[in-house]
Amino acid sequence: MRLQNKSIVVTGASAGMGKAMVELFVKEGANVVAVARRKERLEELSASLREAPGKVVLFVGDVSSRADNEAMIDLAVKEFGRLDVLVNNAGVMDDMAPIAEVTDEKYNHVMNINLFGPMCAMRKAIQVFQAQGNGGNIVNVASIGAMRAAAGPIYCASKAALISMSKNTAFMYMPENIRCNVIAPGGIATEISSSMGMPNMNGYGRVQKILGAAPNPGEATDIANAALFLASDESRYISGDVMVVDGGWIAG
Repeated sequence: MRLQNKSIVVTGASAGMGKAMVELFVKEGANVVAVARRKERLEELSASLREAPGKVVLFVGDVSSRADNEAMIDLAVKEFGRLDVLVNNAGVMDDMAPIAEVTDEKYNHVMNINLFGPMCAMRKAIQVFQAQGNGGNIVNVASIGAMRAAAGPIYCASKAALISMSKNTAFMYMPENIRCNVIAPGGIATEISSSMGMPNMNGYGRVQKILGAAPNPGEATDIANAALFLASDESRYISGDVMVVDGGWIAG
């Protein structure tokens, strides 16, 4: 098994890409703290993996909260004795409003979940990695929206900033063997669009010109497979990289 006995925290675990990651990781022998707000979804996930080689521990929390980000890391150490991998997967869309129509409320909501939360989790995880003394591994989920206008400016900016933060982290902690990589999904069939609510029609109309060139949507398992590789020792010499998983969309 590719993740035998690794201790991993995965956010956004109740649906979509995060759920697919937890399922795959546990089947590959990992012990996972599955983090999300929807307790009933987490309980269903845990029940479905009862016979898997690894173990699932549930953490009901809000990734925009510094306290919850720190507590989920502490829980992994308490339950499994250590932390090996942090996967910051949770995220929300903006409403695609162009910059002249952006509201402070939407900006704060998206940035708190997509950037502030991962920063808090990374900070805590690296402190744990340093105390353990034998390296560590972070996988952040961004988006090709960081590279082209596939959403509104807040979402795109949050994911671009996450990529920049990840690259900086990979460089800063390279001497301590702490790795940090990014997955940038393209169009994946998940529930994230429901976080958008009613789209701003001005922005949505413009974004459609980009979305029209997209291939058929990928599956959550496509992202989980990429995360499996980056979470495993098979990627031990990869850090500071952005793995685009988009069916070739960005190449066009």
